[in-house]
Amino acid sequence: MITVTEATATAGALKRLSDEGVSIWLDDLSRGRIESGNLAELVGTKHVVGVTTNPSIFQAAIGSGKGYEEQLTDLATRGVTVDEAVRMMTTADVRAAADVLRQVYDATGGRDGRVSIEVDPRLAHDTRATIAEAKQLAWLVDRSNVMIKIPATKAGLPAITEVIGLGISVNVTLIFSLERYREVMDAYLAGLEKAAKKGLDLSTIHSVASFFVSRVDSEIDKRLTVLGTDAALALKGRAALANARLAYEAYEEVFSGERWTALGGARANKQRPLWASTGVKDPAYKDTLYVDDLVAPGTVNTMPEATLNATADHGEITGDTVTGGYAQARADLAAVEALGISYDEVVQQLEDEGVAKFEVAWQDLLDAVTKSLNSKGVDAE
Repeated sequence: MITVTEATATAGALKRLSDEGVSIWLDDLSRGRIESGNLAELVGTKHVVGVTTNPSIFQAAIGSGKGYEEQLTDLATRGVTVDEAVRMMTTADVRAAADVLRQVYDATGGRDGRVSIEVDPRLAHDTRATIAEAKQLAWLVDRSNVMIKIPATKAGLPAITEVIGLGISVNVTLIFSLERYREVMDAYLAGLEKAAKKGLDLSTIHSVASFFVSRVDSEIDKRLTVLGTDAALALKGRAALANARLAYEAYEEVFSGERWTALGGARANKQRPLWASTGVKDPAYKDTLYVDDLVAPGTVNTMPEATLNATADHGEITGDTVTGGYAQARADLAAVEALGISYDEVVQQLEDEGVAKFEVAWQDLLDAVTKSLNSKGVDAE
């Protein structure tokens, strides 16, 4: 039970972050978190206004089996396939979380109070299957505050356009490069234009673009360490922030242009940048680095609970730490390139690895659920 004094203490940095125009989302979900009241508590005391999930998160939650025993027994009794069982469990959790966040959704006019669920990562390179899966997930969850996560692969781009065009809100995930981010924004605008032609109410369609942060530093820092020169080591911990800041610059440019003006006049919503992968991987860096140094209005920061708690405890929120840093950001990335580290190679590698990691996590989840169903006397197909 959180006391009033404790709630006030934890509110400081998180409230300042929220006041700066940053929406705080939790990058985690489990049935235990929902049923214990912990998610509602985070909404009430730590300014959490949204939730993101991914295959790794569900693998950790459902793979443990805790809180899912009764549903697993029912699913086994019905003789469902493992794929159906996984979808029934994940969508049930997302539906319940969406209900917890419904008041936030209503209070913010649909801007926040969102819960994201990802399409099957095995479909990342199949446009038609991704579209079909997105439609199915929206139907299964059946909550207006759900967002369907679609990866920003080449095959994902036309899927984003089509799904937005159907009036379904989308969280675009696994964005690492500035070029791909511009393609994502273009896909979103094209989707809004399709929706407008169908006569859909654009004000009901929302989207975020999940731009991954810490993984960029992890990969580039590794290469800088191998080089080992003073010039190389001086650049460690700077590439990810530079990349994200230039993404925000691109966002400002696209959503102030002529194409956007027409859509904005039709009450469309901007596709907000969402800082993902904000847990710090290198213990040499402050654990709130990707929160404190990525403060900008109209953004979302989705945090694992450890980062959320660290920010509440000792975050240093000092205002906008993004928009004044574009020149330095360009200089930092140029300096990395000058040392022979290819930006294009790094971001493509990270995209490929991101998709592969989610595929592995999804397969691990399927294997765990298969084992659970079989233990209850059912052969899971």
